[in-house]
Amino acid sequence: MSSRVRRALVVTVTALIAFLSLGVIGQSAQAHGFSSVVYVHVTAGDDGQLRTELKLEYDLFVISTADYENDDPLYRTGNAAFDDRDTERMAAAVNAHAATAVKYVTQRFKVTSNGAACTPKQDGAFTMGVEEGAPYTTLPLAWACPEDSSDHELRSGLFPDSETYVTGTKTIVTYDVDGHSGSGALDAAHPTLSISQAWYERFWEFFRLGAEHLLSGIDHILFLLALIAGSRRLREIVLAATSFTLAHSVTLLLAALGLVDVPSRIVEPVIALSIAVVAGWYLWRLWRRGGHATDLEAMGEGHFSLDRAGWARLGVVFCFGLVHGLGFAGALGVHQAFSWTLLWSLLVFNIGIEGVQLAIIAVVFPVLTVLRHRTPTAGLWATGAISAGVFVMGMVWFVQRAFGL
Repeated sequence: MSSRVRRALVVTVTALIAFLSLGVIGQSAQAHGFSSVVYVHVTAGDDGQLRTELKLEYDLFVISTADYENDDPLYRTGNAAFDDRDTERMAAAVNAHAATAVKYVTQRFKVTSNGAACTPKQDGAFTMGVEEGAPYTTLPLAWACPEDSSDHELRSGLFPDSETYVTGTKTIVTYDVDGHSGSGALDAAHPTLSISQAWYERFWEFFRLGAEHLLSGIDHILFLLALIAGSRRLREIVLAATSFTLAHSVTLLLAALGLVDVPSRIVEPVIALSIAVVAGWYLWRLWRRGGHATDLEAMGEGHFSLDRAGWARLGVVFCFGLVHGLGFAGALGVHQAFSWTLLWSLLVFNIGIEGVQLAIIAVVFPVLTVLRHRTPTAGLWATGAISAGVFVMGMVWFVQRAFGL
C-alpha cells in the first residue's frame, strides 16, 4: 500500500475518533435519564366526542406548568408532595390547580377533525400512577369535535426542548376509535398523528423512531463501536450484532407483554457499565498480547467457528443485549401489553434499530479491517484509541447514573 493511501486511512480513522469525541461531548447530556415520555390513549367518547387520557411525568409536569403558567403555589405544594413521595398530596396539588394544569396541557396538545380544531374539556380528576418507576399523573380530557368528523389528527408539543427541562420528549399514542386501532410515536420532528392513517404509515413512524433512537442514543452507538473495534473478523462482528439483536428483542417483547419491568435506575447504570466492559475487554487483550491482540486461537467446531475468546465475548454481548432491550423498552414506555398492533409496531421499531446498526458496521468495520491488514500498528492504535475513549465515557456515565450525579 502506498504511503499516500496509508496517510488517508490514518486521517480517516483519526477524523472518526474526533467526530465521536465531539458527539460524546455534545450528546452526553442527552443520555436516557434526561428525556421524558408522555403516554396518550385515545377512545371514542359520548355524543361523538373523542376522549384522551394523558399520562405525564409528575415532577416535570408540575415544574413546567408552574413555570410557564406563573403558578408558584402549585410548585411549592406539588414539589413538596413529590419529595415526600406522597401520592395523595401529589394528586391534591394538581387538582387544586386544575385550571392551570389543564391550560398548560391543552396549549401544547391539540386534536383536530377534518382540519377543524376540537374543543377540550377536563373529563375527570387528576389521578396518580407509576410508569418506569417514576410517579405519573393522568389527565382525562373530552374533545368536542365538529359534526361528521372522519379524520382525527393529534398534535403534541408537550415538554419541548425550548423549555430546557428535558430533551427529546416522545409521546406514545395508542388509539381505538371508530374501527381504527393502532399506535404511533410523536416527537419534535414528527409532532402529528392521523388516527385514520394507513398501516404502512403507522409502521413507518416506528421504523423511523427506532432508527432515530439509536442515532440519538450515543451510549448505544458507543457500545456498537466497542464491538466493532474489538472484533477480529467480519464473522465476529456479525455474530456479535446478531446476538445483541436477539437479546434486546427478547427483553423488548417481554416488556411489551408486561412480563418484565425493571426500574430505569437499575437499567441505565448497567447499560453504561456494559459499554465500559466491552471496550475494556479489548483494551485488556491489547495490554496482555500487544501486537498479537487480533490473533485467533484454536478454532472450535461447528458453523460459527469461534475460538474460546470469541465464544466468551458472544455470551457477554448477549447478556448485555438483554439489558439494552430494557433500555429500548423504557424509551418507548412499553412495559405492559397495549395491543397486538403495538407489538407489531415494536417489531418495526426493532428493524429500524437494526438498519442503523448494519449501516454503522458497513461503514466502520471495513475501514478498520483495511487499516489492520495494511498498517497493523496504525490499526492497533486506532482500535485502541476508540476503545479507550468508549471505556472512559462508559465509566463516566456509570458513575453519573449509579449515584445520580
